[in-house]
Amino acid sequence: MTLRHGREFLAIPGPTTVPDEVLQAMHRPAIEIYAGALLDTTYSCLDDLRRVFKTEGRTYIYAANGHGAWEAALSNTLSRGDRVLVLGSGLFAPAWGEMAASQGIVVEEMPASYRHPVDPAALEERLRADTAGEIKAVLVVQVDTASSIVNDIPAVRRAIDAAGHGALFMVDAIASLATMPFDMDGWGIDVGVTGSQKGLMTPPGLSFVAAGKRALAAHETADLRTFYWDWTQREGPRHYNKYCGTPPEHLLFGLRKALDLLFAEGLPAVFERHRILAEATRRAVAVWAEGGALSFNVLVPEARANSVTTVRLEGHDPAPLLRYAEEVCGVVLGIGIGDLTNKAFRIAHMGHVNAPMMLGTLGVVETSLAALGIPHGKGGVQAAIDCFVEAAPASGGTDSAAGGSPAAARAAAPAVNAPGE
Repeated sequence: MTLRHGREFLAIPGPTTVPDEVLQAMHRPAIEIYAGALLDTTYSCLDDLRRVFKTEGRTYIYAANGHGAWEAALSNTLSRGDRVLVLGSGLFAPAWGEMAASQGIVVEEMPASYRHPVDPAALEERLRADTAGEIKAVLVVQVDTASSIVNDIPAVRRAIDAAGHGALFMVDAIASLATMPFDMDGWGIDVGVTGSQKGLMTPPGLSFVAAGKRALAAHETADLRTFYWDWTQREGPRHYNKYCGTPPEHLLFGLRKALDLLFAEGLPAVFERHRILAEATRRAVAVWAEGGALSFNVLVPEARANSVTTVRLEGHDPAPLLRYAEEVCGVVLGIGIGDLTNKAFRIAHMGHVNAPMMLGTLGVVETSLAALGIPHGKGGVQAAIDCFVEAAPASGGTDSAAGGSPAAARAAAPAVNAPGE
């Protein structure tokens, strides 16, 4: 028996669901790449990316995934033999470090955990010990997609400043940008990177780098620069050079529409929506965890991300749950990756997602737990509903329904042709 026929729910932390408006914006013929409307699209996207990153610095668009943005950040600011300090909190900061090592950069990784965020005090201590200034950059992710840890980026900046260290501060915002606050200039970030396929609600294939003044200064002497990634080449007067070749124009059409949607909602509202959806998910997981088989991966509640929740399964293989959710119910959950392979599953709540989508996803998780006989506390979905009611209570009671939304007015109106009349 299957209940999956209908629109499949994608609840993985990237690629996320693409809005219909974005898909429609991409459904058009190719256009001239040297002049005309595409130039306006490029320049408006570069400008609006500054708004999302909250920076007065430069922004760059690459036809690449997030790993491309990593390489662009490294190659444009560092030289062979430079040392970087990687602040691990899961899978992706160390992976960024591996990329750096492959380019001839000396990589040092601070002791890290998949269950705890970065320790700013330990960072300060390490930087104070670097009296010779050998560490040229500090690399960290705001949200690690594998562990679902959110790191306190302002606290990391304060630790660097307290140590009086001059290292560049590079932040991966791939799983966080447009889902929670990111203030590049206000937080003293020198390089920010992200990708198109998560909070920016665009298909995979674009990555973005934002560079501040200190990063642009370091660029002048960096010897890892290569033609494709080079910021100097992309600052040239020819539009063609912005992409080191043919622009990925249909993805740009989609990005333009996605940015329009974000600004129409308003970034503060976007962040609050993500916070509420994440909290509803966490309420559900907390109830399920009462059965003893499920638990939060992130042990510190305030370090649980608003874009993805990683759930551990104790004594149970997550594969049957993932399979039941997808094959029977039509919901695709995220698998455990890195150290959590075959130990966890992930529930994404980022990008183009709302209350019914989350309730549907959580309902399928609870259904799967029950169908497979995995011990869990009952009422997780109800806990999520209660969270939504707290966050968005009905205003004014039933007497004021007619003065509220059109839907409320219809609900308050007398029934027409009701049974028995």
